[in-house]
Amino acid sequence: MKNKYSINWKNKELIELEDILLDSKLDEENKVNDSFDNGNIKKVEKIFFVILVILFLQTGYLQIIKGRYYSEISQKNYTRTFAIKSSRGIIYDRNQKQIVFNVPIFDLTIVPSDFFKNKDKTEEKITALSNIIKFDKNDLKNKINEADPLSFQPFLILGNISKNDALIMDEEIKKIDGVKLERSAVRNYVDGNYLSNIIGYNGRIDENELEKNPNYLLNDIIGKNGLELFYEKQLRGKYGWREMEVDSFGREIKLIRKENPQPGNNFVLNIDLDLQKKIYEELEKITAKIKTEAGAAAMAINPKNGAVLALVNFPSYDNNLFAGGISDSEYNKLINNKLNPLFNRAVSGEYPPGSTIKPLIGAAALQEKIISPNRIIIGGEAIYVGSYRFLDWKAHGPVNLTKAIAQSCNVYFYTVGGGYGEIEGLGIERIKKYSNLFGFGNLLGIDIPTEKPGLVPDKEWKESVKNERWYIGDTYHVSIGQGDILTTPLQVATYTAAIANGGKLFQPQIVDKIISDNGDLVEDIKPEIIRDNFIDLENIKWIQEGMRENVIYGSGVSLSSLPIKVAGKTGTAQYAANKKTHAWYIAYAPYDDPEIAIAVIVEGGGEGHAAAVPVVKEVLGWYFGEE
Repeated sequence: MKNKYSINWKNKELIELEDILLDSKLDEENKVNDSFDNGNIKKVEKIFFVILVILFLQTGYLQIIKGRYYSEISQKNYTRTFAIKSSRGIIYDRNQKQIVFNVPIFDLTIVPSDFFKNKDKTEEKITALSNIIKFDKNDLKNKINEADPLSFQPFLILGNISKNDALIMDEEIKKIDGVKLERSAVRNYVDGNYLSNIIGYNGRIDENELEKNPNYLLNDIIGKNGLELFYEKQLRGKYGWREMEVDSFGREIKLIRKENPQPGNNFVLNIDLDLQKKIYEELEKITAKIKTEAGAAAMAINPKNGAVLALVNFPSYDNNLFAGGISDSEYNKLINNKLNPLFNRAVSGEYPPGSTIKPLIGAAALQEKIISPNRIIIGGEAIYVGSYRFLDWKAHGPVNLTKAIAQSCNVYFYTVGGGYGEIEGLGIERIKKYSNLFGFGNLLGIDIPTEKPGLVPDKEWKESVKNERWYIGDTYHVSIGQGDILTTPLQVATYTAAIANGGKLFQPQIVDKIISDNGDLVEDIKPEIIRDNFIDLENIKWIQEGMRENVIYGSGVSLSSLPIKVAGKTGTAQYAANKKTHAWYIAYAPYDDPEIAIAVIVEGGGEGHAAAVPVVKEVLGWYFGEE
């Protein structure tokens, strides 16, 4: 029996050595292939794919999304764009007297990105700079550290440097990388103490202003008050720029391109500087004479077009203090002054108008046919409603409308305003209506900021504010300019001008025209009528006659000596529980062809004829050429 495990060599081909080695090699490859099965290969492929996607996205982000940013950063390493400030517009009075000038100064600034580039030398730079500008080193260091170290925008270190001081500093400043002197200008206000509440002032921009004006620079100048604020955009002009090639330390090498700035526009005002000064001086005299511990204000308006000829506050302040950068001690002195010289009484002061409202009440009563011009009312010492009595300052006897205005008869205006006996009276609703028509209780739109609307109260106001009902006595009080009614000198002057011109309420305007730097007309400010024809001309003439009679034989009789005819009305307005009174007088002249309407208030001045009339007399006498 043959061995079952034996090999039959006869039936097989001979196996070569190469075949044996080849089989061994194939076996090894199969083992490798078995170790890298399909699942492992896919995992590796996914990893490489993810890596490629990340690289692709990162490249796209850097080139597309952040490309402009990095391009700008790179470009700023060798080019810089610097602003060229425009010269601020000049201001003239109506007679072409220049009342605002630009005085060249210099600002010391740092470019933080350049100043902090070599950090090892920062301390050395601060020491050198403090020696040059005579500044405490620690204070200077603290100020510099407020700057963003990556910013390319100039950061102000010291402003308002004179030309002489700048020349002395210049050579030493050039040795410190990232520090430079920039040309600027500061305002010089002529007769600032007389005009500050009109012109206002400008100063360094603060954080809040910068948020509202993102196109301004960190060390820019901006209008803070008055015309400087109201007409900021026109006065500022348009900045230019120059693109410079710089080295790695920010030092300028050569100019690449440049765009010149456009100067701000110039302004011609309706204000008469000489009239402004005259009124101020007369207010100063009268307050000294009567020894009032309060202020005063006056407005003068051209009745023909609403042009504001004068806007005066006493006391005032010198706006040059702010233009040059006011010190803490100077500012504290102003704000702690009990007479409040920073307060613009003429447009923001709200006062009871007193008897200056009586022409308005008379015009409304005629228009509503509450009375006829010649209707006689007996003006006793008071009227009585139940247990209450409403006093007059004296018993006037029988009076018609013109005599009631001339003599300032309270009983007459109680009657036509609130009603009494058989006379119905206007009532508070109609008093409010006509007060609003004449500009009370509303903003008139004068072209300086901080105007206040005043207040004409009514039933709804009293219920909501005071939680009290309205009584007939409230109407009586408003009818003679007392109680809760409040007006501004601006409103009283504008209303007086409307009486003078026959019933046109003009928007009061300080600016007459705007001209370019080379003298071309940019804008001619045309007179704007707020409203007219709300009182018949015939009714207005009766009111004018009553105001004329006030000067002929009433409380304004001292004005009858002037060389021109004047019409006017006194007002004595109680404002405190101790019966202190403000002194008012309103007037216009010449009576037949009015050129000027004026309102004067002396706070705490007592009787209108004693404190306000003398001011009006002196001003009108001077204005119309009396020596």
